[in-house]
Formats: sequence, C-alpha cells, structure tokens
Amino acid sequence: MNLTQFIEEYDKENYIVLLEGKRDVVEADKDKLIRLGRLLASSTKHIVFRSGNARGADELFAKGVVEVDQKRFQVITPYDGHRKKQNNAHETFSISDIDLAAEPDVIYQSKSNKKTEELIDPFVKGERTKIIKNAGYIIRNTIKVIGTKEIKPANFGIFYNDLSNPMDGGTGHTMRVCLKNKVPLIDQRVWFDWV
Repeated sequence: MNLTQFIEEYDKENYIVLLEGKRDVVEADKDKLIRLGRLLASSTKHIVFRSGNARGADELFAKGVVEVDQKRFQVITPYDGHRKKQNNAHETFSISDIDLAAEPDVIYQSKSNKKTEELIDPFVKGERTKIIKNAGYIIRNTIKVIGTKEIKPANFGIFYNDLSNPMDGGTGHTMRVCLKNKVPLIDQRVWFDWV
C-alpha cells in the first residue's frame, strides 16, 4: 500500500486510524515518526488519529499530527490524568470513565494477553495494586482497536514495531487485537517509504 492508496481508502468521515508503537524508538527513526504524523494530518481531511499517549512512538506521531490539526487527534488513557502534561489531544477518553463490566468483548479480548490475563477480572472489580494496574494498559490497548458503546472502533492501524522482536508487549497486543478483528495494519516496513 502506498500513501495515495491509503488516503483514498481511509480518509473518510468518522474513520479512526491508530498511530502508535514501541516506547523505545531508534534515534535515527524519531524524525520519521514526527514527519509521518505531520504528513498524514496535512494530506487528509477527515481521519481522526488515535493513540494511547505513551512515551516513544505514540508521543512522536502525536507531535506531527498536532502541529497540523490538533482537532483530529484523540487518545485513550489507562487512567485519569495519564501523562497529562504530554497529552495534546483534542479528545481524551480514560478507561476510568468506562463501565468495563458492561463491555464484555473488551474484557474477553483483553484476556487474550497471557501476561495479564489473570489481572483483568480483579481490575474490572476495582482492585488497584501495583501489579493489577498493568491490566489497565492492556484494556486501554484493546479499546483503542475495538472501541466501546461510546467509543468508535478503529478502521486502520499504523505502527512503529520492534522488528527484531515483533508483536511483543502492549504494542504486540494491540496489533493482535487488530488482526483478530480484521482491522488492517502496517508498520514501518511500509510507511517508511511514505516519508
């Protein structure tokens, strides 16, 4: 897929495109993430770009988008006030404000992450130990893709992945949820050619 094809297919009203990835970004790649955010925001009119407000790739993509059109940038956070000073989104959803018990598909798909599977139910019941809080990040990542009753699902995902250890961690979980739900995605092996 090239940039023109992407724009023709996804620059539509109410379409959500994920822009996110690993916290550790190779120094030589950092400017490419900012440039991609800027390029996508300036080349499209309708897409709303979504991230999880994490350090690294999320932050760099966001910087480029917000420089052009902050009103089309949205984040979903794992708790109220998450990285508040770094959050430049026009719209923010916190999972703290979501009735997770009323979102069985979010819970079910979040449990597909074997590292945090046992933490999901205690988190939904309101437990917040240091370890259980990790479930909030996985739930946030699931919601970014499939949405909730109040949050639209994503239509496409653009990722910065660790190509030496692909599909690992929270980014890997998000990518697997995309694949399970037939949300098309690409990583830098495709979009590096766009910038």
